[in-house]
Amino acid sequence: MPHRKAQNLEIDNLDIQILSILMKNATTPYTEIAKELIVSGGTIHVRMKKLEEMGVIKGASLEVDPQKLGYDITAFLGIYLEKGSQYQEAVTQLKKIPEIVELHYTTGSWSIFAKIVCHDTNHLREVLNENIQSVSGIQRTETFISLEESIKRQITLE
Repeated sequence: MPHRKAQNLEIDNLDIQILSILMKNATTPYTEIAKELIVSGGTIHVRMKKLEEMGVIKGASLEVDPQKLGYDITAFLGIYLEKGSQYQEAVTQLKKIPEIVELHYTTGSWSIFAKIVCHDTNHLREVLNENIQSVSGIQRTETFISLEESIKRQITLE
């Protein structure tokens, strides 16, 4: 499958190699990347700054396992809005619910598709009934509980 060129951004093969290494392990030191790619550490630093300024790199984060922290339920939620024009206000209110970890404006049956994490089914019921259903503009929701996450990955650049 041919690679599509990124929106006229000034990204070359070295940038892609740097991104690929860091996407596998964001804690890889720049000096280690420089050795692997046979360039200077300063080159890696300059390239990373350029990629951040271009908006290619949106930040770095620590990934934790929610289950190990007591969040045993992952659910997906299809949200029906009364009117599409209520989207922005609904999102403003939904952002205040910490159990919502992803939110997407979608085509198809639902206006919004959300991923939520909860401690257990009682917590899920509480979040649905007391928090999400009380958001103005939400007509109804459809909930899907995940039994297992089989694939979770970044895009591949190589």
